[in-house]
Amino acid sequence: MDFRLKALVAGVALGFSMSGMAAEPIKIGVSGPFTGGSAPMGVSMRDGVRLAVNEINAKGGVLGRQLQMVERDDEAKPERGVQIAQELINKEKVVATVGYINTGVALASQRFYQQAKIPVMNNVATGSIVTKQFANQPENYVFRNSANDTIQSTMIAEEAIRRGFKKPAILADSTNYGQLGREDLEKVLAAKSVKPVSVEKYNIGDVDMTAQLLRAKQAGADVVLTYGIGPELAQIANGMQKLGWKVPIVGSWTLAMANFIDNAGANGNGTRMPQTFIQNPDTPKRKAFIDAYVKAYNPPNGRMPSAVSAAQGYDSIYLLAAAIQQAGSTEGPKIASALENLKTPIEGVVTTYNKPYSHTDHEAINFDNTKFGEVQNGRVVPVK
Repeated sequence: MDFRLKALVAGVALGFSMSGMAAEPIKIGVSGPFTGGSAPMGVSMRDGVRLAVNEINAKGGVLGRQLQMVERDDEAKPERGVQIAQELINKEKVVATVGYINTGVALASQRFYQQAKIPVMNNVATGSIVTKQFANQPENYVFRNSANDTIQSTMIAEEAIRRGFKKPAILADSTNYGQLGREDLEKVLAAKSVKPVSVEKYNIGDVDMTAQLLRAKQAGADVVLTYGIGPELAQIANGMQKLGWKVPIVGSWTLAMANFIDNAGANGNGTRMPQTFIQNPDTPKRKAFIDAYVKAYNPPNGRMPSAVSAAQGYDSIYLLAAAIQQAGSTEGPKIASALENLKTPIEGVVTTYNKPYSHTDHEAINFDNTKFGEVQNGRVVPVK
């Protein structure tokens, strides 16, 4: 009897000690394209997320628990994104998900998070409608910390007009991103009494833009405005060189990606695009982030494939962690409510987020923290 009692006491004590040691991790989904044409954005985002998670875990995690990423490759396909969303919610039991590079994938997938009352943080997708998809519902679980297309299209149009161009041509790819961005751009131009002389579309995978560029050139375009997501953007710059047509290119943030800069080479010099983050160590926080990224992932030429995606991925985790900590809970409605009323400023690498969200505004990025970058000799540099 005495032996059994001792064994029972020892067993209870062991149970207590093990439960104290092994607090369940907090699972966060990470969904993006880690293969295919959008991979430079997806991989950069994921790697930025990993850096933030490792830093937070090294300092003790959140609510005394470690963060655990559950990564899935959505291949930039809406149908794959839908499958992943259901798996992360129902099987993995994530408390939130970050990611979505492609607007089409976000619009198809995030309704499952909305239904499950689980926050989803779009850290790269920029379609203006993304955070408004459920804005008419009492609670909206869709948040964003990237520069939406309303911001970008306004900046692109204003940059072209400021530089004296009056006859823009628009070249946009056929994705949701390209066509929604083109619509935004045409609206902004119309409001400024400017009508494009040519509006052209191309498909992902196209390697020859000669026909579209010839039409734009013959229409008398004095600037080319772009909206596209992949390496095809380089075909625009290279096609213009082949035609001996020298007019500036101004377009959406994706012109900063390595697969545009490397494939366009010297033809990309002078190209401008809105950026939330440029790989420029101009603050201690940014320098530490850039150094950590380069050390961890050793990118070619020390250049992030998509610096914007990496930085926004990194910041998205800090925003989410702050909300979970403030809420004192991993319940979706409580996290969402905390995001809408973050009490402490969060120093990110894009910006310091001071009450970035409210109940009616789920956009953390605005005109103040978006600036122009320019391609010069294989790198993006700030426009002075």
